[in-house]
Amino acid sequence: MKQDIYQQVTDRIISQLEQGTVPWKSPYFSKVGFPRNFSTSRAYHGINVFLLGSLRYTSPYFLTFIQAKELGGHVRKGERGSLVVKYGTYTKQEDEAPAQGDESAETRRFLKAYTVFHASQIEGIEFPQPENLPELTITEKTVRAREIVSSMPNAPAIREGSAVPCYRPQTDSVNMPERGFFESEEAYYSTLFHELAHSTGHASRLARASLLENKGIEAEGTGRKTYAEEELVAEMGASFLNAHAGIMEDEISNSAAYLQSWIDALKGKDAKGWIIRAASQAQKAANYILNIQPEVLP
Repeated sequence: MKQDIYQQVTDRIISQLEQGTVPWKSPYFSKVGFPRNFSTSRAYHGINVFLLGSLRYTSPYFLTFIQAKELGGHVRKGERGSLVVKYGTYTKQEDEAPAQGDESAETRRFLKAYTVFHASQIEGIEFPQPENLPELTITEKTVRAREIVSSMPNAPAIREGSAVPCYRPQTDSVNMPERGFFESEEAYYSTLFHELAHSTGHASRLARASLLENKGIEAEGTGRKTYAEEELVAEMGASFLNAHAGIMEDEISNSAAYLQSWIDALKGKDAKGWIIRAASQAQKAANYILNIQPEVLP
């Protein structure tokens, strides 16, 4: 029986949450960097960032079994690999050689599971010595965060003085409390990143369905699921941006209620597919704000 890859990923994330670990709030990204394939030098993206980053390795490098062998090394006996996925689309043609513009071509999605091993599980290959990223001062983090915000293309209006932080699609504006209400500049920008991630779903930007079809926290059924997915996009998107700014998210502050809310959401009916979709959309949101092109890697 073919394993359900969506369910495997969802179960992995739920397991981490039940152990008190929030995969998208790992300090790993700011301390070590984003996980990267040593053979291709390309960074993993989307859900793979959280699947690998939550492992807490002190080096960002990973390889598949075959890649390790091709580079003259081998996976140490008894080591267990980690799950990553490759997702995308392909075009299926009904005829072997359809005419240009033939509408018989059908676009389909695919999802494949792969196993990768960390550098510490591999022998016979000389990996770069683990080196933590330099610890930034609060001022340096603030400067980076400010630059990220000011460089966002087609940015929404940012208004201070609101009672609660929120993004309002109707006015395309991010509304924030005044900075004095936050514990620190880092907390202010982390919250602002969350709201800016929401704003990328606007029709003038990425036109994300989970934002455009969002009926709010009071929604029921499908509407409730859409709200949860959009919140997860913003949570993950903010984590990507925090890492770029050097802001390390405090896992200790994750309350039991916060953890349980995501466990319940992921265990809900028809929720197994949206964790992967949300991570992909979060990556796109962060890339939009940073105005960079993503590196694509299985």
